[in-house]
Amino acid sequence: MHSIWNPWHGCVRCSEGCQHCYMYYLDKMRDRSGAEIYRTSGAKYPLSKDRSGRYRIRSGEMISVCMTSDFFLEEADPWRPEAWEIMRRRSDVIFYLLTKRPQRVRACLPEDWGDGWDNIFFNVTCENQARADERIPLLLDLPFRHKGLNCAPLLGPIRIGQYLDSCQIEQVACGGENYGGSRPCDFAWVQALREECVSRDITFCFLETGTVFIKDGKTYTIRGKREQTRQALRSGMNYRGKPMRFDLRDSWGLPIPDAERYVPHFRKHCEECSMQLVCNGCSDCGKCERQRLKR
Repeated sequence: MHSIWNPWHGCVRCSEGCQHCYMYYLDKMRDRSGAEIYRTSGAKYPLSKDRSGRYRIRSGEMISVCMTSDFFLEEADPWRPEAWEIMRRRSDVIFYLLTKRPQRVRACLPEDWGDGWDNIFFNVTCENQARADERIPLLLDLPFRHKGLNCAPLLGPIRIGQYLDSCQIEQVACGGENYGGSRPCDFAWVQALREECVSRDITFCFLETGTVFIKDGKTYTIRGKREQTRQALRSGMNYRGKPMRFDLRDSWGLPIPDAERYVPHFRKHCEECSMQLVCNGCSDCGKCERQRLKR
């Protein structure tokens, strides 16, 4: 996917949300071990260029980092300085960081970090109340200019209003669990989170129902991510709050005008996907057209 940069792969389980990790599940399907940690061939992907010499990742795009690992994984300490340098060079691109290890973050920041770089969107995972109370205070204490929460897989009811009142958190996303051993997600938990966000005008995205979804006391089995995102969208839970403004700069340090920033565009089938609210848009890879021609 054009919106994902995995400079390394593999991880070490560290909390309840890791129990049925999708990366471990997918690696097992390939006869690989998700616990095998290695630097990938795409370690410098944000610097890659097309035949005309232009960056493949355009100014203003949001790139999710380490979706098959954790950016602050201890085993990745030798590789992280190079990744930071790439993000420094691509100050015209937004990098979405998500971690379950906020306790390691401060020691892993570049020496000249200061109060943070404006092209970094830092998020922590909060799969239950215990992890929310453990990780969000650390998040609020860290020097990042843009912060968010990812409550996925959502494993129980979570109350985060006291943390949202800090006015530091700009976005909250949540979703149910997929793949092997999916644990249930209750719609009431999603509604409660949304209410806390809407009352403070904070963007909220219900990513997907997960495979096992409870609504009004009834349990549903929803198979396939496309159907899960479609049902999440139909629930009407998504809410666009105060806009985030990233001060993106070119290699000379000059601001990137809005007119020159990437604007996500979507295909017809994207209209039924709840993730459109936080998605980087279609990469125009041609896969949809090839599938249509095969029918």
